[in-house]
Amino acid sequence: MTFHPLTLSDREAMQAVTLHSGRRNCNYTFANLLGWQFWYQTEVCVLENAVVLRYTFNGQRAYMVCTSEELQLELIETLLDDSNGDLTLVGLEDSQVAQFNNVLPNVSVSVESSRDQYDYIYRRTDLATLHGKHLDAKRNHIHRFRAEHPDFEYRNITPELFDECRRLTEIWQKEKDANETIDVEREVMEIIFSNWDSLGMIGGSIFVNGSMVAFSYGSAVTTDTFDVCVEKADRHVEGAFAIINQQFAEHLPERYIYLNREEDMGIPGLRKSKLSYHPEILLTYNVVHITKND
Repeated sequence: MTFHPLTLSDREAMQAVTLHSGRRNCNYTFANLLGWQFWYQTEVCVLENAVVLRYTFNGQRAYMVCTSEELQLELIETLLDDSNGDLTLVGLEDSQVAQFNNVLPNVSVSVESSRDQYDYIYRRTDLATLHGKHLDAKRNHIHRFRAEHPDFEYRNITPELFDECRRLTEIWQKEKDANETIDVEREVMEIIFSNWDSLGMIGGSIFVNGSMVAFSYGSAVTTDTFDVCVEKADRHVEGAFAIINQQFAEHLPERYIYLNREEDMGIPGLRKSKLSYHPEILLTYNVVHITKND
């Protein structure tokens, strides 16, 4: 098995597997992988029916495998050798974890659930229409925004709007404590902007009185699931987050049945917000450690 640093040229071969895998994990979205490659030193090996990713972060090595099939014993053994007998597999769903019981002789297996990394996946039409009593509060937010800003505009994001996205991101960041993560997110955004068309990105924005007050963008993770990679809004404009969420879902191509709005990172307010939209799927995220016994 030979790994190499992930580059834009890997997109076609990787998506030949990932788009049809049925794995809706946002970490398989190629735009995410390319954008964060510099941070995680992501390497890739594309096999006939699987994409194997190798990460290095804080000196620790971890692997992720995208396949529609069960992980083959031969592949696990190969990864154990590559990791010098101490293998960490991340991003495994609950349905994939059971296979690791007694998977290999002379190994120890431990499984850790990572709730902060669970993906929130919604039906696109639910977010677009907000039908149902359980979404009354969300519809009220939209009605209030429309009443206060009857002339608002929805605009698709094109390169001509990148500077507006940067300006709004700076406004959003001023509400946050300065930290390394924010600087990294800004660098990731620039990588995405530099490769916008090649990555097949789709973005939308909300304008009020000629100024952008919210924007969102993402790309496909599978043929029927769209990953919302970024969503930013001016917190001083009430309802800005609600309207971009609804409008973006409404304007996306109908072939996308599901929207993956990614994880909540353990942030209480973000978790409350994402749960309040009643996800169709709360996609589990497990870390499996396999260690060869002496």
